[in-house]
Amino acid sequence: MFSDEELEAALAGFEKEFADEPDGGNAGSGDAANGKDPRAGNDVSGRVMDQGSNDSVDSGMAGEDDASKRSDRKITDELDKMDFDEELEGLIGNRAKVAVLITRLISADLLAAFCQIADISADCVADENGAVAVLHNLDGDAPEGAAKDLTSVVNGMPAVLSVNRADKLVSTLYMAGEPGQQFAPPVLFTTTPKCVEDLMLGITDVAGLKEQGEHVVPTADFDRKKALQVIAEHTRMRGRGKPNIE
Repeated sequence: MFSDEELEAALAGFEKEFADEPDGGNAGSGDAANGKDPRAGNDVSGRVMDQGSNDSVDSGMAGEDDASKRSDRKITDELDKMDFDEELEGLIGNRAKVAVLITRLISADLLAAFCQIADISADCVADENGAVAVLHNLDGDAPEGAAKDLTSVVNGMPAVLSVNRADKLVSTLYMAGEPGQQFAPPVLFTTTPKCVEDLMLGITDVAGLKEQGEHVVPTADFDRKKALQVIAEHTRMRGRGKPNIE
């Protein structure tokens, strides 16, 4: 960007140049005095100022582009680091890749209600062969803790916890908060809903199940009051006051 002094000096130089021309600078001098270049018919001062303005705008746009690129790179780097950290935790076994609780219930709503009462965060999938809870907390022994909590809160209801940790599948039956028999993957997959195998092997995830039309109920949809209402709707008394959970 030219200063006023630089602009005046430039104009004075043009005036002197045209005044020294053979024609005595008659037309040229007048044009130069008015800030015009007689050879090009352009306004010299306007051209100089326009150039300076364009340079300033271009510089500003370039600065904004650089800032935007740096911000995008930072976000990408953070996402890459997050993905890498989670993958590393999964490989060394500090974080499960996926963990599911398999029950004999049919209703995803009922399983989600029980999970809410047991303070378990999950997405529950309905299936006629047994509703499944896909656990959210996969750090450390959180999946095992969820299996203990669910089978302790819902006394008498067994659940199988299947965990993929460091690419090793472990499936354990829990009763009354205690672990028991373990099942080999081939045995487990032949007796559980198909989604279990797909989830455990990483073939699909909760989003994929929703796209397939599966009925998925997040425990986040429930508070304690709603959970108790759902449990009451699925429970009726029979015989000598024993509950029947459907």
